[in-house]
Amino acid sequence: MDLAAEASPGLTFFREWLRNPFAMAAVSPSGRQLAALMIEQLPPHTQRVIELGGGTGAFTRALLERGIASRHLLVIELNEALHQFLGERFPDVHVELGDARDVRTIARRCGVLDPSGTVDAVVSGLGLLYMPRSVQRDILRAAFAVLGPGGHFVQFTYGPISPVPRPLLRELDLESHRAGLAWRNMPPANVFVYRRRNTPG
Repeated sequence: MDLAAEASPGLTFFREWLRNPFAMAAVSPSGRQLAALMIEQLPPHTQRVIELGGGTGAFTRALLERGIASRHLLVIELNEALHQFLGERFPDVHVELGDARDVRTIARRCGVLDPSGTVDAVVSGLGLLYMPRSVQRDILRAAFAVLGPGGHFVQFTYGPISPVPRPLLRELDLESHRAGLAWRNMPPANVFVYRRRNTPG
């Protein structure tokens, strides 16, 4: 079935939420304000980006509009229907069905890493807040394994505090800051940026 042709992003997202609400990070697709706030957190001169949990492509579209070349953008989506939708909506982007914990293997296979084996940023639509700490740990370790020295991990959450607890940040030697609130998003969402400690910029 051609999901992109037969369903809008909102309808596709809602249908998958109804099928398995606990597996979805959000209750509705991300809005333009949230997408813009996420993209504003990319490091200067960002060229290569990995998106985790592509959903219906709100962040993917914003990244392309920001000027990220499709050949340098990898989107990983675990939901099969959303993966198909994304592939049809963004045929020139590397859209892969897979687990975020396998990001390094998938990125190598797709050829989105630079010669040093890294990317500039990871943009996450995953529901980290609702995941066990062991899964959070695995995802962050995998993501930072492909992030360059000044790389940013950009995450949104509906809560007022970081979805990654402080003990885990200390364990992984990471720091975080709240970048802002997308109050027009439904529901409103906070954006957090994670970096290695003592990273300039």
